[in-house]
Amino acid sequence: MCRFLVYAGSSPIILSKLVTEPSHSILTQSYDSRLRLDSRRPVNGDGFGIGWYTDLSLGPDPCIFTSTLPAWNCVNLERLAPKTASNLIFAHVRATTEGSLAENNCHPFQHETLMWMHNGNIGAWKFVKRPLASSLRDKWFLGVRGGTDSEWAFALFLDNLESLGVDPSSTPPGGFDPKMLRRAMKATIAKINAFIKAVPKEHGLDDVETRSLLNFAVADGHSVIVTRYVSSKSDAAASLYYSSGTAWVEGPSKGQFRMERRDKASDVVLVASEPLTFERHNWLSVPTNTIVTICDQTVYVKPIKDEYWDGDPSRERSTGFARSKGLAAKTPGGGQETPGSETPQPVVNLNGERKTVLGKDDMDFFNMKVKELGLGNGCVERD
Repeated sequence: MCRFLVYAGSSPIILSKLVTEPSHSILTQSYDSRLRLDSRRPVNGDGFGIGWYTDLSLGPDPCIFTSTLPAWNCVNLERLAPKTASNLIFAHVRATTEGSLAENNCHPFQHETLMWMHNGNIGAWKFVKRPLASSLRDKWFLGVRGGTDSEWAFALFLDNLESLGVDPSSTPPGGFDPKMLRRAMKATIAKINAFIKAVPKEHGLDDVETRSLLNFAVADGHSVIVTRYVSSKSDAAASLYYSSGTAWVEGPSKGQFRMERRDKASDVVLVASEPLTFERHNWLSVPTNTIVTICDQTVYVKPIKDEYWDGDPSRERSTGFARSKGLAAKTPGGGQETPGSETPQPVVNLNGERKTVLGKDDMDFFNMKVKELGLGNGCVERD
């Protein structure tokens, strides 16, 4: 399907340092998604999009550049990326599942200060689309311009945010309350699941894929909310990784970037469907059915405890479903499939003590990295 990338930093970074220059940049992943397990779908060539927030003097809303050209074949991207900088960036390369090849269907999508992208699919979409659309307030229904399930999910998110008493069209100083964004995101996932369950039996869903892969990302210029989710208790979600440190720098060899860590500070956070480097120690896999909040370059990880949550971290999830969609990836440098429930699962800090629950694999390695990187701040934040 697709690949996406999120950058959140305390200082602006030039777009090309993420999008075009790294040896495994999001542009490279559009034609050479080498960590992808499903080799039948190696290309994300159905358009792309870049969204970034500019200096506040130019307004609080993001600038978005989309194209139906494959990312590797867009000369304008090569021209713009080295001359554009931002401290919050979304990038997305598309392999279409719903919606035609059109700029209106290219991610990221936008409403005022909010920016949205999706990697995955909504199960039983042709049966879900009508009830989902009918549930929306008119302004969100009328705001949908394209034909993707991803944009309709964004409209549902906006509707949920308004239902929580937050005006999505407002521009509060310092952005929206991250807790409200997180609650709206969780409500969006819950409603999608409910719509699928409510599909009448006479439609005969025995031959229809009802599982959803919902890796969503939303930002308001200050905070970022990202999910890794699948509506299944036995399957792994589409792959998702994050990395944090003090700077994203290029090494002695051209294109060989790495996350620099001079201390335990987290000045840079990257979240990606597929890592931009092949150094295993630079990236941590986000647990399946988890919601990640990035605020002031601090990463908070919280489980989505619904019917598909599995509290047993030692139980393995199958990558078969995500793999069939081309949405699973190998662990960088490790030669293993992206784990499902064998990934690190941070839990609540108690009395300032930094604790982590791990699966049966890589326990010693992850404990070492938690100490080295100061990722105890990758904790669960209570609503």
